[in-house]
Amino acid sequence: MAQKIMKKNAKFITLEGSEGSGKSSVIGFLEKSLKEKGFSVKIFREPGSTRIGEKIRELLLDKKNMELSPYTELLLYLAARTQLIEEKLAGALEEFDFVICDRFFDSTLVYQGYGLALGSIVERSVKMFSLGYVPDLTLILDVPVKTGLGRIKNKDRIESRSLDFHNRLRNGYSLLAKKYPKRIKMINADSDLNEIYNKVRSILKAKFNV
Repeated sequence: MAQKIMKKNAKFITLEGSEGSGKSSVIGFLEKSLKEKGFSVKIFREPGSTRIGEKIRELLLDKKNMELSPYTELLLYLAARTQLIEEKLAGALEEFDFVICDRFFDSTLVYQGYGLALGSIVERSVKMFSLGYVPDLTLILDVPVKTGLGRIKNKDRIESRSLDFHNRLRNGYSLLAKKYPKRIKMINADSDLNEIYNKVRSILKAKFNV
C-alpha cells in the first residue's frame, strides 16, 4: 500500500497513557485553553469518532468478548484508525488550527506490541495503517498502575486485564518516550491537576509558541 502524504495546516496533538491516567481532563483543559487564545480545535478519540469506529469500540471493550484473539484485536484497532483518518482526521487537519486525538498509533504499539507481546508485526502494521499520519506532539500521562486502575469503577475488557499486562503498558510508554524524545513528552499524572496543566502549558509554549 502506498503511503499518503499528509497535507495539513493544523498542529496534531495526541494524548496517551495507561488506564485511569486522566487523559480526558487534560484534553478538556487543552481545548479550553487553545480556544481562549483564539484557535480552532477539533477533538477525536480512538477507537471511535466515526459510526464504524464506535461500533468497533463497543466490540473491543465489551467484557463479553474475552475470547477475542490478540491478532483480531490488533486488526480491529487498525481498522478503526484508518476509518477515522480517511473519514474525518485528514480533513480536520486541513481545516482546524489544532487537532487533538485521545489515543493514536502509540496506543497500538504499547497495548498490542508490549502488552500483548505481538512483536514486530505491530510496528509494521502501525506504519502501514497510519497512512503516513504522525502527531506533531504526543503527551503521555504517566501514573502508577494501581493508582490509575483504582480511579476506574466499572472496568471494560481492556481495563480488566492483569496487573502484569498494565505494568507492561507503563513500561512500554516509558520506552517510547525515550525512543522519540522530540515528539513524545511524558508528564507525571500522579500529581495535582494544576501542576499537570502547568506542565502542559510549558510543553505547548516550547513546542508551538502558544
